Amino acid sequence: MEGHSPGRPDPAHHGRFRYGPWRGGPDPLAPPYDVRAALDEVGREVLAGGSAREALQELMRRGMDGRGGLDQLADRIRRMREAARRRGDLGGTLDQVRAMLDQALAAERDALAAEHGDAARLAEMDLATLPDDVAGAVRALADHDWHSPEAKRIYDQIQQMLRREVLDAQFAGLKQALSGQDPEAMQAVKDMLADLNALLAAHARGEDTTDRFREFMDRHGDLFPEQPKDVDELIDALARRQAAAARMMASLSPEQRDQLAQLVADAMGDADLAAEMAQLQDNLRALRPGLDRSSPVRMQGGDSLGYGEAVEAVAELADLEALSDQLAQGYAGASLDDVDVERLEERLGAAAARDFEALRQLERELERQGYLARADDGLRLTPRAVRRLGETALRRVFDHLSASGRGDHDDRQPGQADEPTGLSRQWEFGDELPLDPVRTVSNALRRNASAGMPLGGLPGEAAPAGRPAEGTRGVSLLVEDFEVVETERRTTAAVALCVDMSFSMLQEGRWGPMKQTALALSHLVQTRFRHDALQIIGFNIAARRLTPVQLAEAEPEWVQGTNLQHALMLAGRHLRRHPDAEPVVLVVTDGEPTAHLGPDGEPQFMWPPTTATVRATVAQVDELRRTGAALNVFMLGDDPGLARFVDAVARRAGGRVFTPSLDRLGEYVVADYLKARRGRR
Repeated sequence: MEGHSPGRPDPAHHGRFRYGPWRGGPDPLAPPYDVRAALDEVGREVLAGGSAREALQELMRRGMDGRGGLDQLADRIRRMREAARRRGDLGGTLDQVRAMLDQALAAERDALAAEHGDAARLAEMDLATLPDDVAGAVRALADHDWHSPEAKRIYDQIQQMLRREVLDAQFAGLKQALSGQDPEAMQAVKDMLADLNALLAAHARGEDTTDRFREFMDRHGDLFPEQPKDVDELIDALARRQAAAARMMASLSPEQRDQLAQLVADAMGDADLAAEMAQLQDNLRALRPGLDRSSPVRMQGGDSLGYGEAVEAVAELADLEALSDQLAQGYAGASLDDVDVERLEERLGAAAARDFEALRQLERELERQGYLARADDGLRLTPRAVRRLGETALRRVFDHLSASGRGDHDDRQPGQADEPTGLSRQWEFGDELPLDPVRTVSNALRRNASAGMPLGGLPGEAAPAGRPAEGTRGVSLLVEDFEVVETERRTTAAVALCVDMSFSMLQEGRWGPMKQTALALSHLVQTRFRHDALQIIGFNIAARRLTPVQLAEAEPEWVQGTNLQHALMLAGRHLRRHPDAEPVVLVVTDGEPTAHLGPDGEPQFMWPPTTATVRATVAQVDELRRTGAALNVFMLGDDPGLARFVDAVARRAGGRVFTPSLDRLGEYVVADYLKARRGRR
């Protein structure tokens, strides 16, 4: 479908629009990411040896198609956090109050010095005995009989400034409303607080507060520049600021914290205002209990921040910390849905939000199309995704086979259970064999001709010479006309692929080729030889059966031990479950056996390899030999001890030893499997 540019009004035809090809850059209707390309990129990481979870995380961190990933966003957030930490000194409010107090005291002392009498001298003595700390001095001057109107005005400004800063720190729109000394403005604030607490209490009780919230915003909406859309958004905005104020206080020294708390309490001297603010604090803590209200913040810088500025700086830093944690996706069950996109856009801009939204759409699309599934520990690959990985791995193997001159194996015909022998016989009741339509119709024709019947006619009808009789209805079939095709059962194979998952496979770069080989063989069996039974068995200190999905998601374990005995034991159980199938056992390993199961069933690690481990392993080789299975070993590396062991095992089991290079491991294993099937058919 060709993209089109937005319609433009045609000046010649009112109300009509003219359309043309899209010429504005990338197609706006195109998906943000190529889902299959993204899955193939994940697959490359998996087939190279990484885990599926790490590959998914790496894709999300790196991004693709020219769009930034989580790492780029997180790096910008980190730089903004460092800048926010250099905003200034959180204790600047105390410095600001001290400066104003010094101005007031200087003016008062000048006024007293110009006066005569005992009252002036007593007042000077009161000023001389003021407490050294700022909060104590402000409180002691509450009942002072000021002689200087200018000093009294500055002192009153201290209380007004603190009250205004505290309220503004909680409500972003109150600073402007309280910039003057209008008593009606303060009463409006008290009324708003009473209505707000009533609204939050109703919400906490589970009541429907939709209409109540609308009425609240109609009355007080000008005090909330965030313009929340519902009660939850209102609570989020208020709780965010309250938590930032608590963290700001926790970041001060004990002396600063005590003084500032005393100043704030004195500034909120109005009993009604103090009660409403205390109730609001309790409501917000109950409604948003999970917010961090106690972690101190390390701020640097020489500028002194006022109370409101300090709270806003801490709130900004808290937002950046939360975004950093969300983008890191480092916790169990992490999802891109956890990221606050609105906050991300607010901090990083619309372009960053678009890149992130495209990344989240990719994650959702991978889920919707069945390539990813959400588990308790995050997103995981689904069987459908693993089949695609197996298809990719198998295609690589067949490309190598074709390039090496071993023939074209890209046969897309599915495997079948039965093959026709070329013979047929009369149908018998209960037969499930396929009908032979040619012989069945031929039998009917011969029977009709011998009975003197026209083609497709009924007994007694004669056909004129040279043409069929009128009204003939085709060939009539009777039960004895039916024949079925005789078939012979195609030989199926029971395949046990034992892959070494010890840590040495990862250290030597063999983990990825091992995974690619196993997934390729699994896909080959599932798509071309469906009646074969494949079991993948991974082994290190112990062995375990693996599905293709489990193999794709398998991560290296820091354990010592190569328990081939346990792997062959599980392989023997698999072969015995399919007694009519041809047994095939393939082993991929890079180390001689160093572990076996003890009498109690627990794995025992022995280095260097002991006689007990070798005997236990050889005993399982003999068990497999009795099933008729040939044990073929694909030896990686040049360990002399392993070479001696596998040569002895191959002679004992009638198998073969291969020493492929890593880039040809899949080719060797798949080719050996195909050769085994052709030889056993």
